[in-house]
Amino acid sequence: MLRWGLLDWGGPANPTDNIVRAMGFESVVGLHREKRRIADMISTGQPLTVRDWTRALIATEIVWASAVYGSGSDSQYTFGRPDVKAIDLLRSLQDKLTTSRAVSLAALEAGE
Repeated sequence: MLRWGLLDWGGPANPTDNIVRAMGFESVVGLHREKRRIADMISTGQPLTVRDWTRALIATEIVWASAVYGSGSDSQYTFGRPDVKAIDLLRSLQDKLTTSRAVSLAALEAGE
């Protein structure tokens, strides 16, 4: 799901520089430059920094849920799973990846 959440930016999703900066990327161009690298690292089981895990999670949360910036209701088609299944998966990822919200936010803000 995290891989999809990164790569779906560029499909029906409509990011702005402000929203991608909130996700921890420098710009829309930066998101498009970094998303493939992070997605490939997730797919191949390579270690990611806390910052990259956090950016992948935030990008997935927004692209899945937001009808303004993300895929919104189209995500059931682009992700290929109904919302009921996707939310269970997303909640599981959130539980696994956010041992401490403060740690994730601090790492993101510090650029780690």
